[in-house]
Amino acid sequence: MQNTRRQILKHISVLSLTLTLLTCQQEQRTQPNIIFIMIDDLGYGDLGCYGSTVNDTPNIDKLAAEGLLFTDYHSNGPMCTPTRAAFMTGLYQHRFGEKFEGAISGKRDYDDGLPLEAVTIAEVLREAGYATGMYGKWHRGYHPPLLPASQGFDDFIGLGSGDGDHHSHIDRSGRKDWWHNNELNMEDGYSTDLITNHSIDFIKAHKDEPFFLYVSHLSIHFPWQGPDDPPHRLEGTDYANEKWGLIPDKQNVSPHVKAMIESVDRGVGEIMQTLVNLDLDENTLVIFTSDNGGYIHYGDSHFNISNNGALRGQKNEVYEGGHRVPFIARWPGTIPNGSKSDETVLTIDMFPTFMEVTNTKQPRDLQLDGQSIVSHLFVNKALPDRSVCWKIDDERAIRKGKWKLCMIGNNDPELFDLSNDIGETSNLAVDYPDLVEQLTAEYIAWEKDVTANYE
Repeated sequence: MQNTRRQILKHISVLSLTLTLLTCQQEQRTQPNIIFIMIDDLGYGDLGCYGSTVNDTPNIDKLAAEGLLFTDYHSNGPMCTPTRAAFMTGLYQHRFGEKFEGAISGKRDYDDGLPLEAVTIAEVLREAGYATGMYGKWHRGYHPPLLPASQGFDDFIGLGSGDGDHHSHIDRSGRKDWWHNNELNMEDGYSTDLITNHSIDFIKAHKDEPFFLYVSHLSIHFPWQGPDDPPHRLEGTDYANEKWGLIPDKQNVSPHVKAMIESVDRGVGEIMQTLVNLDLDENTLVIFTSDNGGYIHYGDSHFNISNNGALRGQKNEVYEGGHRVPFIARWPGTIPNGSKSDETVLTIDMFPTFMEVTNTKQPRDLQLDGQSIVSHLFVNKALPDRSVCWKIDDERAIRKGKWKLCMIGNNDPELFDLSNDIGETSNLAVDYPDLVEQLTAEYIAWEKDVTANYE
């Protein structure tokens, strides 16, 4: 009897301990940290884990080996500003006006930016008790009050424009462009290193509270400058006609881009090691992605820049090369490691995903265009069917399941079966006229909805 009683008490003790651990784990996971790393202009084939044999990216490849690699993730736009606006708001960027179809200009749009009344993911998470930090490229407003400090971030260091010199931090128009919150604060150093160092400082400062960290790299955007390349821009000079940097061999920009990618990779490694050192690794969701596809060439002036793998097209186009980009999600013990996903996911899905991950309630009046992918990340549940669209100038596209319809200017529509033609080589529009008609009608309805505020 005594032994039985001891055994029962032992089982109760073990059960109690197990329940306590599960409860603690659940409580911990209700407030996980989030690190969102967005690189600029990275092509689908620029990383080792996506097939590159040119660029050495061991730290990013390790993220993929320890997490979930997506093969069908898409930026919301084939350019910087559109995707970044979509990320911050969970909305199609077109809802904020026509200027958000492309990159906002430091001349034409210098006094414009993401409307301050827009609800950002940083504002929602800060309201939920998160420390919020952003380091790097903003490109949704060039000066206060249109910088991150007014859009939900407790701390911001970086550039307001889209293509500052990586060494001198002078923007294309010749202006100083390195801010700390709402004050110019020019720093010495290479942009990638500064962004990484400030990100690590933020992690250390907020290790004892939940945090949302947006690491927004300027690399690999031009000017194409590796850490050892010389500065290019000086204050007071307009670089509109020589924005690319000092490229000795314009036929082969790849060596400069390689140095930039590998610099970002080192930074990723340093951030991940910081998480381990601070015992934050298992309570932090880390995501790595790009804001659009890479440039293969820039007009007729620069060549062999980035690598979009087997994809057709490049940055600024609605073919796959313009918006299908790398995406890796890592969370030890929560996201299965070393796996791949072929689910179709967009930038706008990050906002609702982060809210669900953090158990944050959606503001009552906020209607999002994206959908949470938490169930897919955690238990590999298939995502609901939906149609998604892209629009930039006179280039338009709609994707539904395996089918993608491209409408480029006044050209005949192009229909592709992406399940066996990821390179968009075989136009099947003539073979499926009813499907073309259906997708065209869906696209028109979508465009009418999201462009309702166009002037």
